[in-house]
Amino acid sequence: MVAEITQQLPRHIAIVMDGNGRWATQRHLPRSAGHQAGVQTVRKIVEFCSNRGIEVLTLFAFSSENWRRPAQEVTLLMRLFLEALERETRRLHEKNVRLCIIGDRQALAPALQQRMFSAEALTAENTGLRLVVATNYGGRWDIIQGAKQLALQVGQGTIAAQDITEALFEEYLSLNGFPSPDLLIRTGGEHRISNFLLWHLAYTELYFTDTLWPDFDESCMEEALRDFSSRQRRFGRTGAQVDQCATRLSGK
Repeated sequence: MVAEITQQLPRHIAIVMDGNGRWATQRHLPRSAGHQAGVQTVRKIVEFCSNRGIEVLTLFAFSSENWRRPAQEVTLLMRLFLEALERETRRLHEKNVRLCIIGDRQALAPALQQRMFSAEALTAENTGLRLVVATNYGGRWDIIQGAKQLALQVGQGTIAAQDITEALFEEYLSLNGFPSPDLLIRTGGEHRISNFLLWHLAYTELYFTDTLWPDFDESCMEEALRDFSSRQRRFGRTGAQVDQCATRLSGK
């Protein structure tokens, strides 16, 4: 049994779920098999985070750049997402998980948009883990759409340009109302964030693993949490300042 972690856990974990296609290729299976296996991993990790008391889990399901993939694969991904919503929403609701979907929905099929709306509505009052699924999402898109909304308010005279602050700007981004991620995990061996939550990852701890997403299980999550707990988060301060602050808070 894996030893229990006593250190402080991240409030918000974000994950770039990479490696489904390579997982399938290694097994001489079609890429669709990798995506289907990846859905099963999502279920396990959602349950893990819910049981561990993580406040927010954000999953990068489909990026705005993923439209460049072969049309057949894009169609499959959209179908899998629709099927997952139809199959898993009731389970999430029973587990007290609140679902929130971020991204540009205009390019998605009407049936998928309706299912997304229904799933969010069903779980809206749940008080457990908040599961954020980024679909047709891009960090640059998020910043631009926020800037457009803010510019409209300035143009209408409801906000003065000189009053714009970081806190105000964040109110117009997709994760408004959520804490910024404390930990970003990327599976599959790539060491980049791929246009994911660009604004919100400014002080996020980054964790990269070679493990492909379908193989990423509870023990892999435990290892990521151990790594996170070993880091000193300074947010621009010195290590000595952080230590002094921790000492004051502990009352020693």
